[in-house]
Amino acid sequence: MNTITIDDKQLAVNAMIHNMKEIDPDGSHAGLISPIEALSYVRAHHVDVAFLDIEMPDMNGLEMAEALKKIQPDINIVFVTGHAEYALDAHSVFASGYLVKPADVSDVEKVLRNLRHPVQGVSRLQVRCFGNFEVFIQNRPVIFKRSKCKEIFAYLIDSRGASVTMGELVSILWEDGGNLSSRNSQLRTFISDLRKSLNDIGFEDILIREYNSLAVKTDMLDCDFYRFLEHDEKALTEFMGEYMRQYSWAEVRIPELIEIKEAGA
Repeated sequence: MNTITIDDKQLAVNAMIHNMKEIDPDGSHAGLISPIEALSYVRAHHVDVAFLDIEMPDMNGLEMAEALKKIQPDINIVFVTGHAEYALDAHSVFASGYLVKPADVSDVEKVLRNLRHPVQGVSRLQVRCFGNFEVFIQNRPVIFKRSKCKEIFAYLIDSRGASVTMGELVSILWEDGGNLSSRNSQLRTFISDLRKSLNDIGFEDILIREYNSLAVKTDMLDCDFYRFLEHDEKALTEFMGEYMRQYSWAEVRIPELIEIKEAGA
């Protein structure tokens, strides 16, 4: 991904470049404090996303956005400012996003996943289903507050984007049954905790919550199970007969996976 940050304060430029290098270490992330130099840069380089401060002395961010779009019509404009009252004005130039300073990595990732013109290089959650079920963000393990929260997420991933009812989740999490009213109350708590864990890493919108059901957005995942189903050669090699090993309900998936692997051999 190619980005440029334009802000009259060098510290703000450095902070956004730091965020982008953490999100997309292989991308090109420029930063300039001069609007004139920035326009020259965009004329000479393809840019996917421009992070613009709004209040700049020579040319404000709204004017800069209009000038950038004349050079590259598909450039994504993301305003980064300490002035929340400019949010409405940002829509007038069809901005892709709006960030309030100080923006951290998770804030930036949320914006990048919802760009007006999607680009490659936006991070996805890394999910490992073969062996034990584990979740990573930028190769760091995601910490879930409770084991049941992690199990709910595992079951949603196993369901491949299909909606799962609250009753189905109760039966999966508590095989011994128990008081239904109490279980439903616990389930709501677990889902709330799951959403918070995902929110902390900038992925709260990965869950699709509807009345009495829950699903996951599969396009926000880099998952070995999903790649296996697409007959990805690496994923086929990685499957050694174990799938979400810590969950007994996942065992029913193994014969299907073995059959797929043998068919592709």
